[in-house]
Amino acid sequence: MEKLKIQNNSVTLVDQVEEKLLNYFKEKDLQQGDHIPNEMELSAALGVARSVLREALSRLKMMGMIETRTRRGMILSEPSILGGMKRVVDPRILSEDALFDILGFRIALELGIVNDIFRNITPEDIEDLEEIVKVGIMYENNEYAPFSEFTFHTKLYQITGNKTIAEFQSIVHPVMTFVKDKFKEYLAPINIRLNEEGRIVTHQDLLKYLKNHDEEGYRKALAQHFEVYKIFIRQKNDAIDQKKWAIKK
Repeated sequence: MEKLKIQNNSVTLVDQVEEKLLNYFKEKDLQQGDHIPNEMELSAALGVARSVLREALSRLKMMGMIETRTRRGMILSEPSILGGMKRVVDPRILSEDALFDILGFRIALELGIVNDIFRNITPEDIEDLEEIVKVGIMYENNEYAPFSEFTFHTKLYQITGNKTIAEFQSIVHPVMTFVKDKFKEYLAPINIRLNEEGRIVTHQDLLKYLKNHDEEGYRKALAQHFEVYKIFIRQKNDAIDQKKWAIKK
């Protein structure tokens, strides 16, 4: 194994080793399942202590790029694209700005996959959604039980056939649940007003558009389904702007 030169700069040694390892995998055209040299070989090639190498390898293992197999040692694996996101998207430690950004991203994403849903949806998918809606639990003013909300929208993500989009739902769902609970005193009045104005769109309503193959109607209904969150985000942003303006004055 050839020597991999380590540079002297402001980047930490572990960072350099990690980068060199990634370049080595690419240069050697290593594919998923290919064997990776052991720690002794890698340490000697890089000219670094095994403790430093292990930390760099540990990072790659956390990202899912390396696995250790019995009797095979280390092999290259394909990481989950959102694997790192899963580890950091914890609503308990995210700022309100981050929570709102994720909420807005979720709405934009779900509106963005409408075309894929209508292109891929099958009669079997409709049957699954009908069953989900049938057993779903809805409270007053368009408030769904967390499981009902999760299963309905997860099914929509799965219909796209895009595994990364489907995986995103498992990341964003805890954020949605956290936001609903943390800000329920703000969301409830908005939902009540929307209900009084006849502007609530339920899962049952969305299912009707899917069954009728009405893509444009579904898109508009879905936007209205998320209206409570869009109003809430606007109100919070307005409150922040007013506070900043008051401070300046």
